[in-house]
Amino acid sequence: MDGLLTISEVSRRSGVAASALRFYEERGLITSERAGSGHRRYPRAVLRRIAFIVFVQKIGLSLDEAGAELAELPANRVPERADWAKLSGSWTRRIDERIAELERLRAGLTGCIGCGCLSLQQCHLANPGDRARRLGPGPRYWIGNKRG
Repeated sequence: MDGLLTISEVSRRSGVAASALRFYEERGLITSERAGSGHRRYPRAVLRRIAFIVFVQKIGLSLDEAGAELAELPANRVPERADWAKLSGSWTRRIDERIAELERLRAGLTGCIGCGCLSLQQCHLANPGDRARRLGPGPRYWIGNKRG
Protein backbone atom coordinates (compact mmCIF):
# COMPACT_ATOMS: atom_id res chain seq x y z
CA MET A 1 0.00 0.00 0.00
CA ASP A 2 3.00 2.24 -0.54
CA GLY A 3 2.21 5.64 -2.05
CA LEU A 4 -1.35 5.64 -0.77
CA LEU A 5 -2.81 8.50 1.24
CA THR A 6 -4.81 8.32 4.45
CA ILE A 7 -8.22 9.95 4.62
CA SER A 8 -6.78 12.76 6.76
CA GLU A 9 -4.04 13.40 4.20
CA VAL A 10 -6.57 13.50 1.36
CA SER A 11 -8.80 15.79 3.40
CA ARG A 12 -5.94 18.17 4.17
CA ARG A 13 -4.63 18.25 0.60
CA SER A 14 -8.04 18.55 -1.07
CA GLY A 15 -9.67 20.90 1.42
CA VAL A 16 -12.66 18.54 1.62
CA ALA A 17 -13.85 17.23 4.98
CA ALA A 18 -13.27 13.56 5.75
CA SER A 19 -17.03 13.10 6.17
CA ALA A 20 -17.54 14.39 2.61
CA LEU A 21 -14.86 12.00 1.34
CA ARG A 22 -16.67 9.07 2.96
CA PHE A 23 -19.91 10.35 1.40
CA TYR A 24 -18.29 10.60 -2.04
CA GLU A 25 -17.06 7.04 -1.61
CA GLU A 26 -20.52 5.81 -0.63
CA ARG A 27 -21.86 7.45 -3.80
CA GLY A 28 -19.18 5.72 -5.91
CA LEU A 29 -17.46 8.97 -6.91
CA ILE A 30 -14.11 7.94 -5.43
CA THR A 31 -12.65 4.65 -4.25
CA SER A 32 -10.23 3.58 -1.59
CA GLU A 33 -8.38 0.48 -0.56
CA ARG A 34 -8.52 -0.85 2.98
CA ALA A 35 -5.42 -1.32 5.09
CA GLY A 36 -5.11 -4.39 7.30
CA SER A 37 -6.55 -2.28 10.10
CA GLY A 38 -9.59 -1.42 7.95
CA HIS A 39 -8.57 2.21 7.47
CA ARG A 40 -9.13 3.82 4.09
CA ARG A 41 -6.13 4.43 1.84
CA TYR A 42 -6.50 6.46 -1.34
CA PRO A 43 -4.34 6.54 -4.48
CA ARG A 44 -2.87 10.00 -5.18
CA ALA A 45 -4.99 10.29 -8.34
CA VAL A 46 -8.07 10.63 -6.12
CA LEU A 47 -7.03 14.25 -5.51
CA ARG A 48 -7.79 15.04 -9.16
CA ARG A 49 -11.19 13.39 -8.94
CA ILE A 50 -12.01 15.36 -5.80
CA ALA A 51 -10.90 18.62 -7.42
CA PHE A 52 -13.17 17.74 -10.33
CA ILE A 53 -16.12 17.07 -8.01
CA VAL A 54 -15.61 20.38 -6.18
CA PHE A 55 -15.31 22.27 -9.47
CA VAL A 56 -18.38 20.80 -11.14
CA GLN A 57 -20.45 21.49 -8.05
CA LYS A 58 -19.38 25.13 -8.25
CA ILE A 59 -20.63 25.35 -11.83
CA GLY A 60 -23.94 23.81 -10.83
CA LEU A 61 -23.71 20.09 -11.55
CA SER A 62 -25.23 17.72 -9.02
CA LEU A 63 -23.29 14.82 -7.52
CA ASP A 64 -25.26 12.46 -9.76
CA GLU A 65 -24.15 14.46 -12.80
CA ALA A 66 -20.58 14.52 -11.49
CA GLY A 67 -20.72 10.74 -11.14
CA ALA A 68 -21.96 10.33 -14.70
CA GLU A 69 -19.14 12.54 -15.95
CA LEU A 70 -16.53 10.66 -13.88
CA ALA A 71 -17.81 7.36 -15.29
CA GLU A 72 -16.64 8.59 -18.72
CA LEU A 73 -13.01 8.68 -17.55
CA PRO A 74 -10.72 5.76 -18.40
CA ALA A 75 -10.64 3.05 -15.75
CA ASN A 76 -7.35 1.53 -16.87
CA ARG A 77 -5.15 4.63 -16.45
CA VAL A 78 -4.84 7.99 -14.73
CA PRO A 79 -6.90 10.57 -16.64
CA GLU A 80 -4.87 13.01 -18.71
CA ARG A 81 -5.50 16.63 -19.70
CA ALA A 82 -7.27 15.50 -22.89
CA ASP A 83 -9.67 13.35 -20.86
CA TRP A 84 -10.58 16.29 -18.60
CA ALA A 85 -10.91 18.61 -21.61
CA LYS A 86 -13.32 16.21 -23.28
CA LEU A 87 -15.56 16.21 -20.20
CA SER A 88 -15.52 19.96 -19.74
CA GLY A 89 -16.37 20.78 -23.36
CA SER A 90 -20.13 20.76 -22.73
CA TRP A 91 -20.02 23.04 -19.70
CA THR A 92 -19.67 26.38 -21.47
CA ARG A 93 -23.44 26.72 -21.88
CA ARG A 94 -24.03 25.88 -18.25
CA ILE A 95 -21.44 28.41 -17.08
CA ASP A 96 -22.99 31.06 -19.35
CA GLU A 97 -26.42 30.33 -17.86
CA ARG A 98 -25.01 30.64 -14.35
CA ILE A 99 -23.33 33.96 -15.22
CA ALA A 100 -26.64 35.29 -16.60
CA GLU A 101 -28.42 34.18 -13.42
CA LEU A 102 -25.85 35.93 -11.25
CA GLU A 103 -26.15 39.09 -13.35
CA ARG A 104 -29.94 39.06 -12.84
CA LEU A 105 -29.41 38.66 -9.10
CA ARG A 106 -26.91 41.52 -9.05
CA ALA A 107 -29.35 43.76 -10.91
CA GLY A 108 -32.04 42.83 -8.38
CA LEU A 109 -29.84 43.95 -5.51
CA THR A 110 -30.12 47.57 -6.57
CA GLY A 111 -33.79 47.39 -7.53
CA CYS A 112 -36.29 45.31 -5.67
CA ILE A 113 -34.28 43.31 -3.18
CA GLY A 114 -37.17 43.46 -0.74
CA CYS A 115 -39.60 41.53 -2.89
CA GLY A 116 -37.89 40.02 -5.93
CA CYS A 117 -41.27 40.25 -7.65
CA LEU A 118 -42.82 37.37 -5.83
CA SER A 119 -46.11 38.21 -7.53
CA LEU A 120 -46.86 40.86 -4.93
CA GLN A 121 -49.66 43.14 -6.05
CA GLN A 122 -48.14 46.18 -4.36
CA CYS A 123 -44.97 46.12 -6.52
CA HIS A 124 -45.82 48.97 -8.85
CA LEU A 125 -42.24 49.40 -10.03
CA ALA A 126 -41.30 46.07 -11.56
CA ASN A 127 -44.60 44.23 -11.36
CA PRO A 128 -47.43 46.66 -12.06
CA GLY A 129 -50.84 45.01 -12.04
CA ASP A 130 -49.24 41.83 -10.65
CA ARG A 131 -48.22 40.71 -14.16
CA ALA A 132 -45.66 38.24 -12.78
CA ARG A 133 -48.50 36.16 -11.34
CA ARG A 134 -49.25 34.84 -14.86
CA LEU A 135 -45.72 33.45 -15.12
CA GLY A 136 -46.04 31.16 -12.11
CA PRO A 137 -44.97 31.09 -8.46
CA GLY A 138 -41.72 32.39 -7.05
CA PRO A 139 -39.38 35.21 -8.02
CA ARG A 140 -40.12 34.93 -11.73
CA TYR A 141 -37.92 37.77 -12.93
CA TRP A 142 -34.95 36.56 -10.93
CA ILE A 143 -35.15 33.05 -12.35
CA GLY A 144 -35.13 34.20 -15.93
CA ASN A 145 -38.60 35.20 -17.02
CA LYS A 146 -38.73 38.38 -19.08
CA ARG A 147 -40.57 41.36 -17.66
CA GLY A 148 -43.71 41.89 -19.59
